[in-house]
Amino acid sequence: MERFPSIQALANASLQEVLLAWEGLGYYSRARNLHQAAVILMQQHGGKLPADPKALQALPGIGRYTAAAIASIAFGVDAPVLDGNVRRVLARVFRVEQVLHSPAAEKKLFELAREHLPAGKAGNYNQALMELGALLCLPRSPACSVCPLKDSCQTYAFNLQDQLPVQPSKAALPHITVAAAVIQEDGRVLITQRPAKGLLGGMWEFPGGKLLPGEALQTCLRREIGEELGVEITVGEELGVYQHAYTHFRVTLHAFACRLPAGSAPKPLQPAALRWVTPEELSGYPMGKIDRQIARRLALT
Repeated sequence: MERFPSIQALANASLQEVLLAWEGLGYYSRARNLHQAAVILMQQHGGKLPADPKALQALPGIGRYTAAAIASIAFGVDAPVLDGNVRRVLARVFRVEQVLHSPAAEKKLFELAREHLPAGKAGNYNQALMELGALLCLPRSPACSVCPLKDSCQTYAFNLQDQLPVQPSKAALPHITVAAAVIQEDGRVLITQRPAKGLLGGMWEFPGGKLLPGEALQTCLRREIGEELGVEITVGEELGVYQHAYTHFRVTLHAFACRLPAGSAPKPLQPAALRWVTPEELSGYPMGKIDRQIARRLALT
């Protein structure tokens, strides 16, 4: 908020500035969507958020829930919201037994939210449901004895609080092993920029990639650098092992000191761009958590 105090300030900033300010928060697609939405608002809406939920939902990164929340709370529009807390409250009060987030459950819960929305009071009503779920109708051990809806709650009447809402089964998080090359030359290190779309889109990293089944780390790194940069490398000592958990998978990254053959010139065949920078300059390039750890280590050596 200090760095980009207005929609115009955000729209006028470069995406790299926004990503650098966002660094460490995760979910980097949100930063890209936020920036793109600000640009669209300046170009198409006079720098102001529209009140209409459909117009809001047309902006990057704003889905049905966010659009309804903005419209109802900021503009007083009669739009029902359906976030995690509201889903839990409605599922318990009306004994919705379909698996949460399934199409059938989503349809039923949205109908209930819309049916019970008091005209002209959507902002307060939506926030009240959110707070009820956040403070009383908790996922575990809900405070039913002090809940203002206990007398009309079908789940409370049958003591089914621990069974509802029905949660979808969680699959085990997949684990990915990655190798990264720290290529240094004449006091500078090579970094590459990830494509604009996808995981960590637009961020900078030390080049490398995923380990294939049965592949050695050094072999993986030589293959990846050949595919990404069109050059062969000599893989040296391992500099460190780094781990990080994303929302849907876990990563173990092995970083290696690497050298290029004399006279070779890497080209960005798959990355969006590449840069040769000093270790001190790395702080000016937005990076994911693991690459930032490597960058900090380089800056200290």
